[in-house]
Amino acid sequence: MIQAPVVRVVGDDITMGIFPIKEAIAIAEEQGLDLVEISPTANPPVCKVVDYKKFLYEQKRKQKEMKAKAAKVVVKEIRLGPNTDDHDFNFKLKHAMKFLQDGCKVKVDVFFRGRSIVYKEQGEIILLKFAQELVDYGKPEQLPRLEGKRMIMILTPKK
Repeated sequence: MIQAPVVRVVGDDITMGIFPIKEAIAIAEEQGLDLVEISPTANPPVCKVVDYKKFLYEQKRKQKEMKAKAAKVVVKEIRLGPNTDDHDFNFKLKHAMKFLQDGCKVKVDVFFRGRSIVYKEQGEIILLKFAQELVDYGKPEQLPRLEGKRMIMILTPKK
């Protein structure tokens, strides 16, 4: 599947150099291995003499390791009402502080039941007050936004 007429051959126990494609394939077959194109954009393209199955296995393993090292974002959710009392507000505020200190994102939402949807301003005031209280621990990633019967705000931890 290699298109180039001339390739640079690399690998273990092989004389490295620039060879015509037929000679490079012959070198690989002589070793009982495969010729794999590593860098097709180079001039001339770089091919490596390796066992192709082993090459694929190594690539998969590297991708798995990269995926495992990637940071996983955890989103914790805190639900308030438009008429949440001060004690409940402070209780949930402490939980949000702990979540932000642990490095989690916090999704705070005000759920409007029945006719309480008329008090959208009250819900927005509660969310902004919540963000103001947590200014030392995190910053708002997304300001309050109404989605159906919920007003949602997302806070991210400060580094």
